[in-house]
Amino acid sequence: MQDMLKINHRPVLLDRFILFYYSFEKHYLYLVVVAKTIYEVKNIMAISLVKGQKISLEKEAGTGLTKVVMGLGWDAKKKKGLFGFGSKDQSIDLDASCVLFDENKNMIDTVWFRQLKSKDGSIVHTGDNRTGDGEGDDEQIVVDLTKIPAQVKTLMFIVNSFTGQNFGEIENAFTRIVNHANNKEIARYNLSCNGNHTAMLMAKVYKHNNEWKMHALGENCSGRTFHELMPIMQANL
Repeated sequence: MQDMLKINHRPVLLDRFILFYYSFEKHYLYLVVVAKTIYEVKNIMAISLVKGQKISLEKEAGTGLTKVVMGLGWDAKKKKGLFGFGSKDQSIDLDASCVLFDENKNMIDTVWFRQLKSKDGSIVHTGDNRTGDGEGDDEQIVVDLTKIPAQVKTLMFIVNSFTGQNFGEIENAFTRIVNHANNKEIARYNLSCNGNHTAMLMAKVYKHNNEWKMHALGENCSGRTFHELMPIMQANL
């Protein structure tokens, strides 16, 4: 009788084990998919910076960082026609520049539309966009962090309206920093804001404890080129 019970119970126990196994496997696979999705979303979404925020570029990139791209994009607001009817396009020439400073706040070099490459070759401006037309970045500055000279402590990124229009006539303005190796956007900072200013300190990238960091500045100012912004730049170093 006991032998018969053992024989009869084996299929039942085996079925329960198989059911448990498949249930466990199903939930395990579900957890794996969820974890993978969270990881992928985290790696796709860039940080949306607010004024004054500081981040570690290497930590946010999640990998060894050697070269970054600072992108600038903008659109010109359409001007209304006569009596408010219709609209017409206008061209606005915003210029991105990078000014290099040492620890004593002395300017070492500048990369802008009249000098597209730093003297040491570590920073390259890809070219001047005079209208803001097109999608994505309108101007880019490529920075090879491994080639930045030791005496350079801060890279100041600024934008000027060379044609003189103020930021009240500009929309969809942004700056972003991208990992050059995989084209992954690390962080983005919205520059759009109404105002009579014609320039802005966008952000500074600086070295602290052998680590490159980024500080979103968002300081409004006025000037057609970086020369007119030297006092405010030095005050924010």
